[in-house]
Amino acid sequence: MTLEVIILAAGKGTRMRSKLPKVLHPLANKPMLQHVIDTAQALEPTKIHVVVGHGADQVKETVQSDVNWVYQAEQKGTGHAVAQAMPDVAASSTVLVLYGDVPLTKTSTLEKLVKSCGENCYSLLTVNLENPTGYGRIVRDATNNVQRIVEQKDANEAELTICEVNTGIAAGKAADLAKWLPQLNANNAQGEYYLTDLTAMAVAEGYTIAVEQPSEVIEADGVNSRTQLNTLERAYQRQQAETLMANGASLADANRIDVRGTLTTGQDVSIDVNCVFEGTVSIGDDVEIGPNCLIMNSSIASGTVIKANSVLEDATVGENCDIGPFARLRPGTALANKAKIGNFVETKKANIGEGSKVNHLSYIGDATIGKGVNVGAGTITCNYDGVNKFKTEMADGVFIGSNSSLVAPVSIGENATVGAGSTITGNVSADQLAVARGKQRNIDGWPRPSKKQKQD
Repeated sequence: MTLEVIILAAGKGTRMRSKLPKVLHPLANKPMLQHVIDTAQALEPTKIHVVVGHGADQVKETVQSDVNWVYQAEQKGTGHAVAQAMPDVAASSTVLVLYGDVPLTKTSTLEKLVKSCGENCYSLLTVNLENPTGYGRIVRDATNNVQRIVEQKDANEAELTICEVNTGIAAGKAADLAKWLPQLNANNAQGEYYLTDLTAMAVAEGYTIAVEQPSEVIEADGVNSRTQLNTLERAYQRQQAETLMANGASLADANRIDVRGTLTTGQDVSIDVNCVFEGTVSIGDDVEIGPNCLIMNSSIASGTVIKANSVLEDATVGENCDIGPFARLRPGTALANKAKIGNFVETKKANIGEGSKVNHLSYIGDATIGKGVNVGAGTITCNYDGVNKFKTEMADGVFIGSNSSLVAPVSIGENATVGAGSTITGNVSADQLAVARGKQRNIDGWPRPSKKQKQD
């Protein structure tokens, strides 16, 4: 079976009250439309068609995916939107229709729906709601066969009591859709061409209407307001939390964690409240992460402890490291096993060797640090001259005294010591002591400054 997917993404989203096209509003830091495209791609279709209208250029520029963009100049309903894409669809294909503002449908659900769509069959995804207000109702006959779909505004009193509703997601043969879509009319309360009318057309031709339902109603929920988007965001994050806990992570509060990408964890990982994970993050066994941490595109090996309020971005952390609190590891930071980065320390493009420590109030940038190095409080690598960046190198066993400035390019040899308060501008050889600071002067009888008396 050849599968093609049509995603409808042309709406403005007036109720979002935003300049941004509705389908570009982010869920877990990714546009809703991208979620739908990613799900569609997992089905391995031969082609994905995305129908755009409002903000089409911005949508195409933002969503970088291998899809066929189809422009709908006027938004005349779902049937009209699908019809715009049909000229690009192979007649032998099965067509799956999705929506750019319905981001949480599972691949497994769609696989079942597509599989149910055989010859002389049209497939619908439906859900049962306690309060179906606003949704198209699934009308069945006395033998429980689907006959048609009636929209809320066109339903009579009996039809309004039906709790099984249409999600809009459907699958059919391309040849059938090409035949039925031109027959649609806009004789309804909305004055639009409804895709839902294809159900009655299929029944009239003796087709079977297959019905599948998702495991959770949230899979079929669309977004028309920021409140609805927030509801889906929290549902998505709860799903991520439950997956993490099932895989062996302990969460201090499953409602206070955000995964905005892909997070993989080993066993016995502990994550405190208000932690955010962006991009691709991997965490090994027995890692502890304190509250209020932000971790982006980083890997953290087993046994490491990350204390409260730390930020890691594009960093690689070895085993049994100690980070924070209030540490910031910027892109290009790599910590070897048992390294320590303490409070209010910032690193960038820094390789920190095994067992080395940068404990307090320091900046280490464009640096390579060997094993067993101790960097004192207030140390900075002066790596930038206003135009170019330069490297600082510290060999194994180096000791840097507090409040030192290392003016790159500079190299500190093995087991060398830099005295506290030094500004180092030249290389230091192995086992040397380098002291570079002004000579202290003690002045007797120094009068302290005093406030001047106010004049009346």
